[in-house]
Amino acid sequence: PSFLKGKGSGWVTAEYGMLPGSCPSRVRRDASSGRAQEIQRLIGRSLRSVVDLSALGEQTVKVDCDVIQADGGTRTASITGGFIALALAFQRLRKEKRLARLPLLDHIAAVSVGIHEGEIILDLNYKEDSSAEVDMNVVMTAKGGLVEVQATAERKPFSKPQMEKMTALAQKGIRELISLQKKYIKGI
Repeated sequence: PSFLKGKGSGWVTAEYGMLPGSCPSRVRRDASSGRAQEIQRLIGRSLRSVVDLSALGEQTVKVDCDVIQADGGTRTASITGGFIALALAFQRLRKEKRLARLPLLDHIAAVSVGIHEGEIILDLNYKEDSSAEVDMNVVMTAKGGLVEVQATAERKPFSKPQMEKMTALAQKGIRELISLQKKYIKGI
């Protein structure tokens, strides 16, 4: 981006879109919608949080997140999968000697968690998400650092102990996802 020109720092950004056949009811491709822009910014912020931008040099990496099948949790899946794509791209740039070292500081993943019919559950599908009493998205690093926590009550407020239980379940899910990431991304 122009605000980084000449500063020796790179940038990581994202594009997000739901493809027309990704939902039971056809969606229009519209990356300029407010929802898509908000999700793009979330994905970009999340990925940048685990990248040493100065090690990237004056390069921009754009992670393209196209949702091909939507059933809830598309933003969290985009962060988790986007990290894999980013890590593989960095490995390729390193192999091509376009990077002196891998600029990754940590792994990152995201999950949705919520309260549905009085029960705290992980990875809400569309039906659960659309009728959940509480919907929460958590973005976390492998080292346990929180990048984003966004929670919304639909009908009545939720308690701090409920939030702590949801966060603990989200952390468990994120650890499982990062374990899977590490199987497919070697050397990070």
